[in-house]
Amino acid sequence: MSRTRIKICGLTREADVDDAVEAGADALGFNLWAGSRRGIALDRATRLAARLPPFVTPVLLFVNASPSEVLRASEALPQALLQFHGDETASECERAGRPYLRAVAMAEGGDLLDFAARWRESAGGDRSHLQGLLLDTPSAGYGGSGKVFDWSLVPANVACPLVLSGGLNPATVIEGVLAVRPWAVDVSSGVEDGVKGVKNAALMRRFCKAVREADARLAAL
Repeated sequence: MSRTRIKICGLTREADVDDAVEAGADALGFNLWAGSRRGIALDRATRLAARLPPFVTPVLLFVNASPSEVLRASEALPQALLQFHGDETASECERAGRPYLRAVAMAEGGDLLDFAARWRESAGGDRSHLQGLLLDTPSAGYGGSGKVFDWSLVPANVACPLVLSGGLNPATVIEGVLAVRPWAVDVSSGVEDGVKGVKNAALMRRFCKAVREADARLAAL
C-alpha cells in the first residue's frame, strides 16, 4: 500500500510554507488566479517556492490563464507541477508540454470514468502530460467552496491517479481517504483559521497526522 501524498494549497506567507513542510506536506500549491483571495503574483510564488527543500513539489494553479501566462510561469518555476482549475480543454492543458493535474467538479450525474477516458484520448493517450485528476466540489468560483462532495460518486477503477479535494480538514480526511483511497489529498481552507491564505501550523500538523493514521488503517485491512 503506497502512502497517501499530501498537498497543501493556497500558500501566501513564508512562515506558512515553512510550517507546511515541517508538518509533512509533499507538495505546496501557489494560486496564480487573480480572482481568488488566495491568489498571488508569479514573482511572489517564485520567492515562496524557493524555500522548499528537495522532494517537496511546488504546484502552480491556473484558472483560464492565457498560454503566455502559463509559459512564463513554467519558465520561472521549471520544477513545478501545473494545475488547471478552470474551463481549460485537454489541448490547452497539453500546450505547455509540462506535467499537470486537471481539476474535475464532481457533480451529481457525472461519469468520472467517461471523463477520464475522453480526456486522455483528447490529450494524446500515452503521450499525455496528465499526472492526475483533482476531484473537487462544484462551485461557482472554480473550487474553494470548503464543502465535501458525495464520495460515492468516485468509482474504484479510474485508470488515473486521483487527488481528493473539497472540504477536507483534520476531522474529515481520514474518512475521505478510507472511502476514496486516493493517490493524494489536497487541503486549503481546512487548515486555515477563517482568513483565506493564512494557514494554521497546528491544523496543518493535525491534517498530516490524520492522513498517516488513515494510511495505517488501510494497511491493517
